[in-house]
Amino acid sequence: MQIFSATDAKQAFGAALETAQRQPVMIQKQNRDVAVLMSVQEYNKLRGLRLAAFDRLADSIAAKAAARGLTEAEADALLAELS
Repeated sequence: MQIFSATDAKQAFGAALETAQRQPVMIQKQNRDVAVLMSVQEYNKLRGLRLAAFDRLADSIAAKAAARGLTEAEADALLAELS
């Protein structure tokens, strides 16, 4: 991962964007990590992983609820109370 100071990233934004197409770019301000610049492909990959993990969690919860006898209608009623 390449590191740019915030000042360098601002002054050489084109170079930072180009680098981000090959690898994530860490942006630091006063020697603290404040942001990461990445390609759209990498962002979509991470987003897809998060969605897949959420789907697995939801499926696991649904299976446990069904095993304990919770019906879909009861689950809908519980969720309706939360909104």
